[in-house]
Amino acid sequence: MVHSLPPGERIPSERDLAERWGVARMTLRKAIDRLVLESLLERRHRRGTYTCRPRVRRHLTISSFTEEMTRRGIEAGSRTLAMRRIRATTEVARRLRVPEGESVIRFTRLRQGDGEPVAIETSYVPAALFRDLTEADLDGSWYAVMAEKYGVDISAGTAEVQPALPDERTAELLGITAADPCFRIRTVVRDHRGRVVEYGESVCRGDYYTITVDLVPT
Repeated sequence: MVHSLPPGERIPSERDLAERWGVARMTLRKAIDRLVLESLLERRHRRGTYTCRPRVRRHLTISSFTEEMTRRGIEAGSRTLAMRRIRATTEVARRLRVPEGESVIRFTRLRQGDGEPVAIETSYVPAALFRDLTEADLDGSWYAVMAEKYGVDISAGTAEVQPALPDERTAELLGITAADPCFRIRTVVRDHRGRVVEYGESVCRGDYYTITVDLVPT
């Protein structure tokens, strides 16, 4: 039944379903609990139980958004919202390991999956490494542009994930409300020479993504 309904559809009450299928309400409630844990259903306070969109698993690895979505059979889309050269603030300079005030390029993109807005990504890169970068370079895979146009090969990186609420502008762009939870992901990416080549800040829709990581012994 869940798979036959569109996302956001309210399912019948537990009493109605129990009567329809001739099962105890306790049995029916346990089945719904499992589907809630699997993110196929969600309970809304005093409003009932609704179907959910299956979440996309975002694996925290060094891969471009375009590559990641393509692997999952989702058409990746991107729209550049802003791009400019600025002077590195204290925080950006620390993350990029450049002097404060150094020229950096900041660009912000709205990321889409099958035409639906799913994330807003802001990247900071050293202007000295990407001198002739243009907005046209940002239409596809940024990491592919890094490698093919600038000879920058990604080798390692770190990510910080925090729960966050979007500001009003971000919520509007993502098609959600300012009360809808999101993931805020900060990444630092290094090349094979150990240089920091990108510092990124992303706000991802919490109802769209499930964040996964590989655990290894230390």
